[in-house]
Amino acid sequence: MATIEVDMSEFKTFFQRMEKAAQSDFRRDFQTFLEGLGEEFLRIVQDEFINRNKDTGYGQLVSSFTRNGVDNIWRYEDDGLTLEVGSSLVYASYVNDGHRTFDPSTTKHIKLWNGEQARYIPGYWQGNRFIYDPSSDEFMILKYQWVEGLHFWEAALHAMERICPAALNAKLQQWIDDYFG
Repeated sequence: MATIEVDMSEFKTFFQRMEKAAQSDFRRDFQTFLEGLGEEFLRIVQDEFINRNKDTGYGQLVSSFTRNGVDNIWRYEDDGLTLEVGSSLVYASYVNDGHRTFDPSTTKHIKLWNGEQARYIPGYWQGNRFIYDPSSDEFMILKYQWVEGLHFWEAALHAMERICPAALNAKLQQWIDDYFG
C-alpha cells in the first residue's frame, strides 16, 4: 500500500495568519478602506455638483457633502459594514432631482393675462442677482414651471461604480500580499 506524506507546517502558518487578520488588523484596515471610499464619494459628489452648477449660491449644499460637515449624514456600522453618506439639507434632493418653482395649491398665486399661474416675490435686483426682501415695494413675478435637477448624485454614483472594482481588487491583493505573502 502507498503512503502519501503531506507537510502541514505551511497550513499551520497560513491559519495563524488568517486568525491574526480576522482578529484585528484586517477589520481595522477594512474600516479605514471603507471610510476612504466614503471620503472619495463625497469629493466626487462635490466635484459633480460644482461642474453642473452654474449658480454660485449653494455653498452650504457643497459643504454639507463633507465628513462631519454641517447638516450631513455620515454613518459607519461595524458589524454590518455599512457606510452611509449624504446630506440632510432638505433642498439637496430638489437641486439633484428637480422641482417645481412653487405649488399653486399651497402658495398664493395670480393668473397672468395668458392664463399662466404665477406669484409675486418681494425684493429687488442687484446686478444679475435677485435679493429677496419681504418689506420691498419692488418684486419679480415667478411663473409656475419645472426646474430641471442637476443629477450630481447619480453622476457620482456612476463614477464610484467605475472606481470601486479596481480599488477593491488592488486593496484585496495588497491584503493577500501583506497577510499571506
